[in-house]
Amino acid sequence: MKLKLPYYVMLAGSLTLSANSFAADGGASPKASHKQGVPKKFIDPANMNTSVKPGDDFFDYANGNWIKQNAIPAKETRWGSFNILRQENTDKLLGLLNEVSKQSATQPKGSLKQRVGDLYASGMDSVNIEKRGYDPLKPDLQRIDKISSLDDVINEITYQRVNGEGSPLFRFGVGQDDKNVNKYVAGLDQGGTSLPDRDYYLKTDARTKGIQDAYKKYIVALFTLTGSSNDAAVKNADVILGLETTLAKAQLSRVAMRDPNVTYNKFSVDAFSKTTPHLNWVKLLPQMKAEGQDTVLVGQPAFFKVADSLLAATPVDNWKVYLKWSILKGTASALSSSFVNATFDFNKVLSGQKVQTPRNERISALVDGSLGELLGQLFVEKYFTPAAKQYMVDLVNNLKGTLGDRIKRLDWMSPETKERALKKLAAFTVKIGYPDKWEKYDGVVIDRNDYVGNLRNLSVWRYNFNVSRLGKPVDKTRWSMTPPTVNAYYNPTNNEIVFPAGILQFPFFDFKADDAVNYGGIGAVIGHEMTHGFDDQGRQYDADGTLRDWWTKTDADKFKVRANKVVDQYNAFTVVDTLHVNGKLTLGENLADLGGLNVAYEAYKKTKQGQENKKIDGFTADQRFFLSWAQVWRSSQRPEAAAQRILTDPHSPEQYRTNAPLTNIDAWYKAFNVQPGDKMYKKPEDRIKVW
Repeated sequence: MKLKLPYYVMLAGSLTLSANSFAADGGASPKASHKQGVPKKFIDPANMNTSVKPGDDFFDYANGNWIKQNAIPAKETRWGSFNILRQENTDKLLGLLNEVSKQSATQPKGSLKQRVGDLYASGMDSVNIEKRGYDPLKPDLQRIDKISSLDDVINEITYQRVNGEGSPLFRFGVGQDDKNVNKYVAGLDQGGTSLPDRDYYLKTDARTKGIQDAYKKYIVALFTLTGSSNDAAVKNADVILGLETTLAKAQLSRVAMRDPNVTYNKFSVDAFSKTTPHLNWVKLLPQMKAEGQDTVLVGQPAFFKVADSLLAATPVDNWKVYLKWSILKGTASALSSSFVNATFDFNKVLSGQKVQTPRNERISALVDGSLGELLGQLFVEKYFTPAAKQYMVDLVNNLKGTLGDRIKRLDWMSPETKERALKKLAAFTVKIGYPDKWEKYDGVVIDRNDYVGNLRNLSVWRYNFNVSRLGKPVDKTRWSMTPPTVNAYYNPTNNEIVFPAGILQFPFFDFKADDAVNYGGIGAVIGHEMTHGFDDQGRQYDADGTLRDWWTKTDADKFKVRANKVVDQYNAFTVVDTLHVNGKLTLGENLADLGGLNVAYEAYKKTKQGQENKKIDGFTADQRFFLSWAQVWRSSQRPEAAAQRILTDPHSPEQYRTNAPLTNIDAWYKAFNVQPGDKMYKKPEDRIKVW
């Protein structure tokens, strides 16, 4: 879909569910955290490795003992502050879901509690799920068996999409037009592959080869479970990998897609159809319920030319295999245990996870991802306080004013561009906690005894809702995250920063914590999201969210010089073996970390504690600010997960998210007496200053 995806504070697995997800995670809450293991000391020396100099490795200095004493649980691929928050939040959601699922059978059909409770109950009904095996998919597989022509193949591609069964070959959806943000537009994007990144098809190193072999084994397993012979299943795997590799070669890289102008290509429907002679979009768009469209946005036009040629050059029988795979991989995790276990066996190779996440936690995450604004109402009612929201409002206002002050003082930006930057900052929309208007999911029918049917119904509802926006005014009240989520984001087309209720708890925020702790935590998160409005991508959108250049060329060039220094700094970091951080892929998040921490520190210095800088528990206030920043990113991860993140995650590993920004902040050097000769020391003239 040609949708501007939000910039996330961090990414630990998939935060949303889709038909092709192999795994999913959940979210968390505020004030109740006093009962959820908040320490007596908000900065606890017992977690620190004081045998390491803070100027040599601040991440280890601040977190080393905690990491040594806290092994990654077998069901996790990483373990740290975010994961602990999510686990606490999952426990809260499970309490709500267990309660409401006991009540749902007696609730009115279509009510909040009936649908939330019955969706959870249907996913937890393992006896019924085991009994049905893959019966829910048999009609789909039989339908595909009847395909006999290329036209049938193309019709099946649209059928699966409209009926919530899969998204083969390409991605399609409706979103804001980046250059006309008050209008929804139909959009097409590259797709058609199953592995997390195109590089998994194209690289030839031993690690990638192992993942490809595991992927083939996974394909073979699912086809044999649905009645294919082993020989036939092996041939199917070769067909699928061959088709997906061709599609991967045609895809743009993640780095290339960071430029929003590269992926903004508007065509008339007639003109685009002429570039893909077998994919007639004049016919296909109405089939996909996007009637009456004269234009379409295409993220990667060259990809669609390859996909179109591949359609004609590939035997119909091979496409039948590919289309069956689209349904199998999208539904396997909702079928009987043999399908679920095969999916997990493949996921183990990708992520290094040792044991499956318990079923109740998986289903809890699914309910949050599917009916999140129904479940979110129950969550907010029990766990989110008006006082937490007001604290955030005050904090945002302080940081917003501070960022404005910093923009005014920039020595590399002209008055003309500063004026426009300040106008954009003033236009920020701020969303805190939960939506003002809850989504009702009108028309979604949930049956306590039909888990796969429920997932299909939800997919159909999401699709129909998405395409129904065509021709309607843009609804800027909608959220891209559910209230319990431990995260935050910036959306450039709405020029908005959004902070769900789930992130407003320790170590980000606690009412009892001192300002240094809260500003080093949630304050830096707020500053991070604000800075996204001015990172390498966000800066290309103006005050009303339009993709439009508002910079003088000289100022833009000066920004790029500074941004390239950030790229170079992160490129030098090694993660696993010879794998390095991709400074270009992670540039936006790295700029946001650097800007956010600077803004938060300056805002914190306006507080009484920041001005006095007295010691608490042996640390000055400034030291507590930077230690708070470090403990937010406290984490360790499995090598497999680390390798996957290098290819797919626009966020740098936590060690470098902690350390790299600090090396560019003068106050950190002073707070910890960092001197020449220390491993993290940078000369003052080499410290990178952007926002």
